[in-house]
Order: sequence, then C-alpha cells, then structure tokens
Amino acid sequence: YLIFNKSNSITMRKLFLFCFLLGSVYSYSQQGTTTTDSIMHNGTIRNYITYVPPSYSPSSSAPLVLNFHGRGSNATQQYYLGDFRGIADTAGFIVVHPQGTLDPQGFAYWNSSGVTDVDDVGFLSSLIDTITSNYNINLDRVYSMGMSNGGFMSYTLACELSDKIAAIASVTGSMLTDQIMSCSPSRPVPVMQIHGTADQVVLYEGETLSGIASIDDVVSYWVSFNNCYSEAILSVIPDNNTFDLSTVEHYVYGGCNNDSSVEFYKIINGGHTWPGAEIPLVGNNTNQDFNASQAIWDFFN
Repeated sequence: YLIFNKSNSITMRKLFLFCFLLGSVYSYSQQGTTTTDSIMHNGTIRNYITYVPPSYSPSSSAPLVLNFHGRGSNATQQYYLGDFRGIADTAGFIVVHPQGTLDPQGFAYWNSSGVTDVDDVGFLSSLIDTITSNYNINLDRVYSMGMSNGGFMSYTLACELSDKIAAIASVTGSMLTDQIMSCSPSRPVPVMQIHGTADQVVLYEGETLSGIASIDDVVSYWVSFNNCYSEAILSVIPDNNTFDLSTVEHYVYGGCNNDSSVEFYKIINGGHTWPGAEIPLVGNNTNQDFNASQAIWDFFN
C-alpha cells in the first residue's frame, strides 16, 4: 500500500527536484548545520540527515525530532517538504531525517506493519542511541513524526517504542486495523493526526482490502487508550486562503492520563499533502490556512 503509480511518481520526482534546487538556494540563509551520516544495523548501512540549529550547545540538552519521509520519497525530499529548520532555529531542537530501505519495486519505505523482515524499529532505536551519544539530547523530549508511510511508522513507534518516544504526529498517515488491535504502549502517548478528507492515497475512510483503518478509528483508539475526554474541543481555523479549496477543523481531546492529549486537524477537501508547504503538491489541495510543521512543534512543545 501507499505506492505512487508510475506517472505520479515521475511527477513527484520532478516536483521534488524543483523543491530540492529551491531548498539548496534557501539553505545558504540558514545558520544551522546539516550533515549526512550513517550507521550499521543488522548488516545494512542506514543513512540519515541531521539538522542542528545554531543555538545548540553541548552544555544544554536539546529536544530531538525524527522526521520520516513517505513511501516513494526519501530523507532529502522530506527535509524540504516537512521543513523544520526555521522552527528549530528558534526553538533549539535537533531534527533527524532517517532514510528507509527499498522495497521490491524500488520505492523507499518504512516497514511500519511488519510485512517484511526489515527491522526499522530496531534501527530507529539504535539511531536515537547514536544521536544521543553525539549530541546532548533531552531523553524525555524525543519525538517522532512523518508523512504518509512515515506517519504509519510514527504510530508503530508509539506502539512499540513508547519508552523512548515522548509523542508522535502523523501527516496523511494512519494505522492498520490489526495494529490497533495489538498496539500496547507502555504508557499514554500524546498523538496528533493531520489528514485530508479527500486524500486519495491514504483514504480518510480507510481501506478494508489493505487493512488500513479509518482516520476516525485511529483517533478514537488513542482517545480511548490515553483515557481522554470523549468529547473534543472543536475550533475552526480561519479560512484565510480560499484558493487552496480546503478548510480546517481542529479537534483537541483533553483530560487524558499523564497529561497526554490527542489532537486532530481534519482538512475538509484536503488531499495527500503537507499543509503549509511552500511548494504545494499539484492537484492535492494543499491547505495553506495553517502550517503543519509549526502545529506539530507546538504540540510536541
């Protein structure tokens, strides 16, 4: 599941090439440091990109955010699409963009549902250990988020690595129905979901054939697991950009155990895209009424 067809893949590559070139120019104005590194896990070299803000000092612990790409994408593309550099510069957190492995079709992906033998949970646990050995990281403030298949992976970490992950966010991702049944975090996990009702890749209503749960069921699971109030506080985000053909409802479920919470940005008529992206994905109704990256950090923070 979550595989672009050939024509969409070509279009995405062209779009992301443009994003990369634009981002390369923009990066000269950034004061932080970007490095590409790798670690060995289970006999495989695994790559990742790290962004360290200019305010980082080894004498003070910093939060860590894992930022996962979607299926068919890569760490470099996610670096620019889900751009956290400006926010990290101000807030002082480190961002790591891990790279998935290739599936038989040649698409980079995350083994979020255990359908292959790739140990992504183990890799990401080792990656957190590596980052914390190289930087002064606040281990109580390690967060995970991602787009599409990267959102699925963040939910997997919430289920299987809650001893290391403080909170997660998913943009256009979801969970499998079987995963909801077996998910057993060691504690309540704060969760944010951002999803469009017109998403044609990860359907809002879910897919019975592929076993993908509906977004409403995913949100309901976490509201129940975290023992939150069943009724959300609803606010409507001002529709400041009418050209994006979409509007936003923001649901906040409070009263959860251990001061956790569940938040949901429901993008009416929004597609499979990153809200607030500077270069919208063509044909996906990219909402511009709020910025997903800023909303996610506000939630984590």
